[in-house]
Formats: sequence, structure tokens, C-alpha cells
Amino acid sequence: MSPTIPRASAWRDLVAPGLASLIAQAILIALGFWQIERKTWKEELIARIIRQTRAEPVAPPAPGAWDPARDEFRHVRVSGRFANDREALVHGLAAGETPGRALQGYYVITPLLSADGGTVLINRGFVPTELKAQVDRKDGVIEGQTTVTGILRASEPRAMFVPEADPARGEWFNRDVAGIAAARGIADAAPYLIEADAVPGQTTWPRGGQLKVDIPNNHLQYAFTWFALGACLIGVFGVFAYRHLHDSDTAGPAKE
Repeated sequence: MSPTIPRASAWRDLVAPGLASLIAQAILIALGFWQIERKTWKEELIARIIRQTRAEPVAPPAPGAWDPARDEFRHVRVSGRFANDREALVHGLAAGETPGRALQGYYVITPLLSADGGTVLINRGFVPTELKAQVDRKDGVIEGQTTVTGILRASEPRAMFVPEADPARGEWFNRDVAGIAAARGIADAAPYLIEADAVPGQTTWPRGGQLKVDIPNNHLQYAFTWFALGACLIGVFGVFAYRHLHDSDTAGPAKE
């Protein structure tokens, strides 16, 4: 008696890997479409930021009405008097005159006693390391009433590899609004800071206009990657299934 070739058994062997591949395929497709949705969201965010930073400056929101999702990157104007004796320096980099080279230095965060009441931290801009001491840049110290225009920013969270601040030594590595305000004894500080605009033709330090709107938008590439992995999965499973069924067709008769 000649046994039959186990074709039905070969198909049954494909059920488990087929289901696993189907689930993986569904996940990959879902991730691809999710990245497309993220791309649309990111494009709208970038458009909103550019629109707000280029708009005419308006008054900043009241501290109690501050909504980062709505107000961050808004172009604002505020008047008051700088508390130059309570400035803080935050380690940072700025573009140098030579392309591709960055300057090491500090961002000068100075409290502004607002004419409307309260205090707001102003990132007046960048100074190179050799001008760290205020006495070495006295021509850039502004006394008396002044008006600042700039971009609203939320407090900058400390990233994983950023050193922790040392308020006692005046060492700051991120623009921590609450931390700097507390260290400088400012009880009525707004929960945001203002990144000062550049002053055309300025020759003194610090120099504003350091904020660069450069938000990466790589979601289309990510979507393509997920869809490509899905296509590869189809190809790999197709080859696997073909070989498995082909081997079952060409297998010799089983021995009795």
C-alpha cells in the first residue's frame, strides 16, 4: 500500500506562522499610518510656530493664564527694568562666524521687573566664555526702563545626559525657569521665559535672536520604513510557505 503525500498536514503547519505574520503585518501597517498622522500633526505644529514667531508682538499672557500648548513660541513685547544683579548664566553653544564651528559660552538669563507687575525671566542672548563676568561686558548692561520683544518659551526640562544644576555655584545647564527664579529669590516669576529677539546692528553682548525653529519632521521616512518592513514580511513568509509546500510535494513516500 502506497501512503499519500501529507499535503493537508503541510498546510496545517503554516497556520501558526501565518497567524503570527498576520499580527505582525497588522502592527507594521498601523505604525506606518500612525507615522503619517504624526507627519500631519508635525507640519501643523511647525506652521503654527512659524506663524506665531513672525507675528506682531503682543503682551505676554498673565501667569495664571499661561498655556504652553497655546502660548509657547508666541511673539511678545514686555516693558520694565532689568534686575541685573540677579542674572543667571546657563551653559550653551551658539553659531560661530566660521560655518560649522560653534562658540562655547553662556545664555544670560536676567529677571525683568515688569511695568505691569510681576517678574519675567528674559534670555537676553549669548555671551562667549571670555565675557562671562558682567564687568567685562558693561556696555551691554541695560539700566532703567526698557522694552523687550521676543519669543515665549516654556521652562526647559533637563535631558538625560545634561548635568544637574548647582545653584550654589551658579552653574546651570538648562533654562530651568522655576529653579533659576528660586535661586535668585524671585517669588513672583512668570512660569515662562522670553527669548529676546536679535537687535539689528548690535555690537554689544549678550546677543539675542539665538532661538532657531528647527523641529525635525522625519515621520514620512519612518512611515516608509514600517511599510517597507511589512512588504519584506510578506515576501519572507511567501518564500517560507512556498518552500514548505514544495518540500511536502516532493517528499518521498513514507515508509510503512
